[in-house]
Parts: sequence; structure tokens; C-alpha cells
Amino acid sequence: MNTIFPVELQKILASQPSAPVIDVRTPVEFAEVHVPSARSVPLDELKPGSLQLEKNQPVYLLCRSGQRAAKAAEKFAKEGFTQPVVVEGGTLAWIDANLPVTRGTTKVISLERQVRITAGAIVFAGVLLAHFVNFNFIWLSGFVGAGLVFAGITDFCGMGLLLAKLPWNKRTS
Repeated sequence: MNTIFPVELQKILASQPSAPVIDVRTPVEFAEVHVPSARSVPLDELKPGSLQLEKNQPVYLLCRSGQRAAKAAEKFAKEGFTQPVVVEGGTLAWIDANLPVTRGTTKVISLERQVRITAGAIVFAGVLLAHFVNFNFIWLSGFVGAGLVFAGITDFCGMGLLLAKLPWNKRTS
């Protein structure tokens, strides 16, 4: 997989302003802050062939930290694109490099934090239910724990994909 650092991408955009930059975060995350020339195409809606891009030109992909962009690069490669390029560190690295961003007026909770909050709440509820209602509820906590281990090993987070589909993550204003 090809990668590029934010500063290098900024230099490319200075000389080629129309270079395709695809941000695969949720619309709400994109509305909060994004690279000015980026186009929002959420990962769960990404169909590279429908974007009307040349398959032999570089397509720069970014998300919050780089993980979703790597998944997007895989989708591009599977559809015959020869140069999907992941922006190393994503939007967070872009901001850390003090590069220009477009900021919206709304503040949002990142998808990663939403997963941690949801997983923690389910585990806590499972422990409380196991203690006060029926011990078998402990399996709820075990199931979430196993899911987190699976997500860590495979870099696939089903809970994150589900949360991305919720209404507050689809809102664009």
C-alpha cells in the first residue's frame, strides 16, 4: 500500500489543485473539520468505480488516523485502481502539521470514541445485570470483550461500522 505524509500531499495540491482527495470519514466528522480540497465519501458508501476517476492516476485517501483510509485503498485496488495512496496519520496528522483545514461549527464525538463509549457501556451493563439479575448476563461483557480483541487483531470493527450508520453520524449540517 502506498502512503504519503500530509506535508507531501500539501505540496502536490499546491501544484495540482485538482488532484483527487477522498475523505472516508462519516459526514459528521467531515463537517467538523476536513482538508479544504477533500471530497467526502464515507467508507460504508464508497464505490470507487462510480467516482469518475482515472484508474491509473493517484487517488489520495484520508480519514481520522489512517485505518479507514487503508480499507478504502483496498477497495480501490480491488476495482483496478493502480495508485490509491493513504495519507499517513489522516486528518489528525494534517492538523498536527499545521496545514490548512476547513472547520465547521458543530463539534462531534469521533467514531472511535463512540465505539469506546458503547463498548464500555455494554460491558458495564453486563456486569451490573450479572450481579443483580442473573449471572448469565456476564456473557454479554464477554462477547463485547471478544469483539474488541477481534477488532484489534483483524483491524475490522463491526461496532464502528454499525455506529457509522446511525442518524447522528449521517447528518451533514
